[in-house]
Amino acid sequence: MSEMNHAAAAEGHLRALSELLRLQGRVRELASSDELAFFMVNETHRLTPYRQALLWDGASGRLRAVSGIAAPDGHAPFSQEMARLCSHWQQSYSQPSRLDASVLDPADRAVWQEYLPAYGLWLPLPAAQGETALALLLLRETPWQDGDLLLLKELGGAFGHAWYGLNNRRGAKRQKPKRGKVIAACAVLLALMLIPVRQSVIAPAEVVAHRPALLRAPLAGVIDEILVRPNQAVKKGQALVRLDSRELQNQLESARQQFAASDGEYRQAQQQALSDTDAKAQLAVLASRREQGRTEMAFLQAQLARTELVAPRDGVAIFDDVSDLTGRPVAVGEKIMLVADPADSELEIQLPAADAIALAPGADVRLFLNVAPDKSVAATLQQTGYRAALTAENIMAYRLRAGFSQPDPLLRVGLKGSAKIYGERTVLIAWLLRKPWSAMRVWLGV
Repeated sequence: MSEMNHAAAAEGHLRALSELLRLQGRVRELASSDELAFFMVNETHRLTPYRQALLWDGASGRLRAVSGIAAPDGHAPFSQEMARLCSHWQQSYSQPSRLDASVLDPADRAVWQEYLPAYGLWLPLPAAQGETALALLLLRETPWQDGDLLLLKELGGAFGHAWYGLNNRRGAKRQKPKRGKVIAACAVLLALMLIPVRQSVIAPAEVVAHRPALLRAPLAGVIDEILVRPNQAVKKGQALVRLDSRELQNQLESARQQFAASDGEYRQAQQQALSDTDAKAQLAVLASRREQGRTEMAFLQAQLARTELVAPRDGVAIFDDVSDLTGRPVAVGEKIMLVADPADSELEIQLPAADAIALAPGADVRLFLNVAPDKSVAATLQQTGYRAALTAENIMAYRLRAGFSQPDPLLRVGLKGSAKIYGERTVLIAWLLRKPWSAMRVWLGV
């Protein structure tokens, strides 16, 4: 009878060893750490029975897998309580250890009795470097035997090695770079940072007229008619704008009638003055009134002539749209349009205050027009604004003026693009850290 029991025990040991080897072989075939985690909590049951298995990942501080569940919910009360207990056991047990409720505090003992079977086994899974950040917690209703611990320890070694390999941590300890190489790399980096470079900044730009003639309203009124089209070539003396003159014409007609009346009174008094002393005394008053009427009539005639605005020079008429001006009331001196020579142009640049660098007259400028982005036009900086002003895009910017180095048929007043302005030379590190340093100063209030 004893020989039969001995043979049965030997056969059981052989089956266990065979299953251990089979599980180790299957572990090598897994392709990802997620597959390995699912395998550890579910397939270890083939080696030794248990009711529940949990895989604890100490590196991330969470339960990586739970038997019978595809993916554990980290926000569930069970997961949170077990994470707290596993974190404590990881610090306390570096070797396979039996666990039960008696090793816990009264509060934790109640948690154990609520969620877990009576007996547990804490199985650290060592990596190639002896790390134990990963552990398997096996739970069942019967105590764990020494034979179970031996088999599971061997399987745990295979699990840890496979986990380490799948997470790209193979091989021996990483070799630290040699001190000489580190110093050489730092020296090369420092040399690169000290390379002199030329500062530059890109800003929106527009081709504008150089010394344009400004056409202003000579008197207050309403624009009645625009006689030219935008960008139309005009000659000196050509009529460009006509103001509404009906009110002035009415005033002139009234002044003419008043002058005719005063002139008649003066002539009549002049004839009566030959025989009437009183009429002779009124003659000076009537003459003064007659002259006042003549002066008022001449003034209104001059004002009426000024309602037609003419070109002060040859060039092109620069304004946006006829419909925007027609019918618009204007005050004395208000700008209506520009007349400029199309061949005489310059570049106006709006440099944002946040991108401003040190610039001096004579700096090189390259203009890239929107209509020809593959070609650049050379210019020279001539004027820099003293202070930043608010632009139409609601950005604080400095106004810069640049003159073109040579005439270019591509240049036309009104064309827009981007201007690249070159400043002084500096080292590469200063150029790279200019904006971060400015932003830090604003943040720190320095």
